[in-house]
Amino acid sequence: MNRELIRLIVGQFFVHSCMTGTRLAAPLLALRDGYSPGAVGFLLSLFALTQVFLSLPAGRYADKHGFMKPMLIAIGLAFSGTAIGVAFPRFDVLCVSALLTGAGCGISIIALQRHAGRVAHEASELRQIFSWLSLGPAVANFLGPMVTGLIIDHSTRQAGDNLSYRIAFAVLALFSVVAWWCVRGAHDLPTAAPRSDGQPHHAWDLLREQSFRRLLLVNWLVASCWDVHTFVVPLLGHEKGLSASEIGTVLGVFALAAFVIRVLLPSISRHMREMSVVMVAMLLTAAVFAIYPLMPGALAMAVCSALLGLALGSVQPMAMSMLHQITPEERHGEAVGLRLMLINGSSVCMPLMFGAAGAAIGVGGVFWVMGALVGAGSRMAWVLGRTPLPTFTPIEAQATPPQAHAASDDGVTDVEPKKPK
Repeated sequence: MNRELIRLIVGQFFVHSCMTGTRLAAPLLALRDGYSPGAVGFLLSLFALTQVFLSLPAGRYADKHGFMKPMLIAIGLAFSGTAIGVAFPRFDVLCVSALLTGAGCGISIIALQRHAGRVAHEASELRQIFSWLSLGPAVANFLGPMVTGLIIDHSTRQAGDNLSYRIAFAVLALFSVVAWWCVRGAHDLPTAAPRSDGQPHHAWDLLREQSFRRLLLVNWLVASCWDVHTFVVPLLGHEKGLSASEIGTVLGVFALAAFVIRVLLPSISRHMREMSVVMVAMLLTAAVFAIYPLMPGALAMAVCSALLGLALGSVQPMAMSMLHQITPEERHGEAVGLRLMLINGSSVCMPLMFGAAGAAIGVGGVFWVMGALVGAGSRMAWVLGRTPLPTFTPIEAQATPPQAHAASDDGVTDVEPKKPK
């Protein structure tokens, strides 16, 4: 992996940290000012809401303009969202901060994922790049809130006063400046010319491709499992009489395991194809969900949490590698945006469904139902793993004249690479 790509990953990490830090500071400030849990829940939903509506336009914009323009927009949004928190630390402004920092984070993810996928020279390198790329958000989810919490508690004489929150937002705004410093001077790759078939293209056209539909469904199932674990573990721990620190430790072990597997994925990806990793992860998830509610205490739950983190943490990089291989080169940004829109829309709606299901069938029942769904869905990963993929074409080959694209019997487009003279 070249130095420039490392700098871009670090830049996206700082944009992501702006959002995760704000996502901790904003609800804490709202609770301090006496707002209800319902108001805080509404505030938290705004971080994902903008990504639902902006993902597709951001993907199209990246396809048209490359990496730098959308990334600079993302940095500007993250800076604005945190800067207004410095000036006006109150609830209505925090809602705007959530919208802006959430939008900046989503746009930066789309821009970098599209760009990184076009840097690879072969399919195995594509898997390794997305494995490294997934480390940025994983670290940001830990460091952003940790740094923010330390500043709120220790930056002033009276922990949690207005000045401490202003300092926290100022540091987060500085993160966006560091992000700009990291990505400045990055070289955009040439954009792929759209295929001239005389027909207008819409994002939903991508769903006509069976492999793309299956990949999105597999990715949604795994993302829902992640949401289930985050939502249900506190309820399950409360039922079993665990303390807040024990419940936090169980969730922390999950995040640590997800980070560890992403560190190991570049090596694993040299020996296993994408859907092989995903299928194993889904089967392991189904097995862990089956026994999770039966665990008697914090230690046993932490073991299950670690296994689940290893399984779920391995899926997103493999799914992104597969996505770049089954979608047209000139529509990678649009495909990434459609995927992000689906996952964030699910994150907004699924907690309501989990809550209703938990009330009807019990907390353990939510685990068992989701485990059955993801276990059944593993067959789609197996089918995807057996589906012939288009020949991977590196970015250097884009300057050559377009080759003939013939549709095979299974609906997958085969590309015959041009032989060198």
